[in-house]
Amino acid sequence: MALNFFDQFMSPTYLGIPLIALALSLPWVLFPTPSSRWLNNRLLTLQGWFINRFTQQMLLPLNLGGHKWAVLLTSMMIFLVTLKMLGLLPYTFTPTTQLSLNMGFAVPLWLATVVIGLRNQPTVALGHLLPEGTPVVLIPFLIIVETFSLLIRPLALGVRLTANLTAGHLLIQLIATAAFVLLPMMPTVAILTATVLFLLTLLEVAVAMIQAYVFVLLLTLYLQENT
Repeated sequence: MALNFFDQFMSPTYLGIPLIALALSLPWVLFPTPSSRWLNNRLLTLQGWFINRFTQQMLLPLNLGGHKWAVLLTSMMIFLVTLKMLGLLPYTFTPTTQLSLNMGFAVPLWLATVVIGLRNQPTVALGHLLPEGTPVVLIPFLIIVETFSLLIRPLALGVRLTANLTAGHLLIQLIATAAFVLLPMMPTVAILTATVLFLLTLLEVAVAMIQAYVFVLLLTLYLQENT
């Protein structure tokens, strides 16, 4: 039977129960709970330092109205990074390779930024649809283009996550399959292929972290326009 490389992106089930629910709930269990003690261990200290630094960096372009989103955006960043790291382990499933899940994250958060902008500053929010100094002839055309650009933002967020992770996982599986096939025939080439596979895995770890950061960063930029 021919091997289908896209089988790794199918949501596995056990006794008819989709395991994506377990994959979505597991990351929260992995992080240690901060204690009320004055001195924590090294893991808690490193975790707190990372969260504080990321939150400070994320809030730099935002005004005070956008600081209310700090907990939500920081939690989203940590959640996405953990999901992607778990998905790189053998015999695991990466939920963020599913477009439906990514769109479920992107659409409500993007819609919330748009609703906030229309509620708090409707004139400024609608002003983004028409650049200042536009000739009268181009006004209807530019409004249509800017509206389409606004509506396509959540699709771009979801597709970016799905496409980048899917491509990386497919490439890892292709190279791993090649290494196993070449091992009995050409051991030297198989070792070189395994080395490339190790380097590609490190690259995929970096891509997973960067994509999670870019997802949250774009949400921050959308929020900045509407607060």
